[in-house]
Amino acid sequence: MTTVRRPAGATVAPARPAAGGRLRRTAHDVWRYRWIYALIAPTIIYFVIFAYLPMIGLQIAFKDYRVFRGMWEGPWVGFEHFQTMFGSEKFPQLIQNTLLISFYRIIFGFPVPIIFALLLNEVRRMWFKRSIQTVTYFPHFLSWVVFAGIVVNILGPTGMVNTLLVGAGDDRINFLTNPDTFRSVVVITGVMKEFGWGAIIYLAALSGIDQQLYEAARVDGAGKLRQIWHVTLPGLRPVMAVLLVLSLGSMLDAGFDQIFQLQNGAVLEVGDIIDTYVYRVGLLDAQFELATAVGMFKGVVGLVMIVTANYVLRRMGQRSIW
Repeated sequence: MTTVRRPAGATVAPARPAAGGRLRRTAHDVWRYRWIYALIAPTIIYFVIFAYLPMIGLQIAFKDYRVFRGMWEGPWVGFEHFQTMFGSEKFPQLIQNTLLISFYRIIFGFPVPIIFALLLNEVRRMWFKRSIQTVTYFPHFLSWVVFAGIVVNILGPTGMVNTLLVGAGDDRINFLTNPDTFRSVVVITGVMKEFGWGAIIYLAALSGIDQQLYEAARVDGAGKLRQIWHVTLPGLRPVMAVLLVLSLGSMLDAGFDQIFQLQNGAVLEVGDIIDTYVYRVGLLDAQFELATAVGMFKGVVGLVMIVTANYVLRRMGQRSIW
């Protein structure tokens, strides 16, 4: 019998486990960590039921849908509804309004929670710090129905601001019915409602920064601003990058709840966004196919933007979502 000798120092690649062995190992790991899987099971079930199963209805965008015939019986019409969407005279204005409002929110709203978290982190009186934090993130728990009512009572024609203006001898300013001021009101009120809640994430990230870095900076003679610039902001950069990617992914989601509550006929030219258009076309006019096509278009664009932003961050060496 002839024997084959391996050269000295040669290694033998480990044999791949059989399919049955991999399945048994996977089953063993699932059973070993069964309580962890039990904890995440409700979340998985929630997303499967309310996020993935409804995607079956996307086929309505490619069919001649009739309510009484059902979703499966409608004939296929291809991209007819998408052609109607792109050929609509209102569609460019909807895209412009949605992108402008989302862009203003990112430009003016993204830095506010960061600045607020930096200021709040310097407060040494814990009772004062907790009080301010509670007051600022409480509006997050209010629905836009309630918060919009507060905005109307403050900025409406007979609201607090106009009452003071009239008392001072000035004219009333129609903040909510003036196309020149409506977008500013939407952006400012949106930031006021959410900046306290957004600051919680940055405060949690600030607590994870090594305090020895601040001590080393003080030894080198760095003042408070230098410490923030060279220690604090670099420590917040990964969190900022991830939240920026998520913000870019929702560029076409300009906030239906808020704009629907504040919108009126006088500001449709500057305040009508994709979501309010889908509401009118889909629910009020019963054009479910067109509404589904518009919603699908918005989802695809959001997916492309979040993947692109995540890829750019990875190329820049920053922490990304995946």
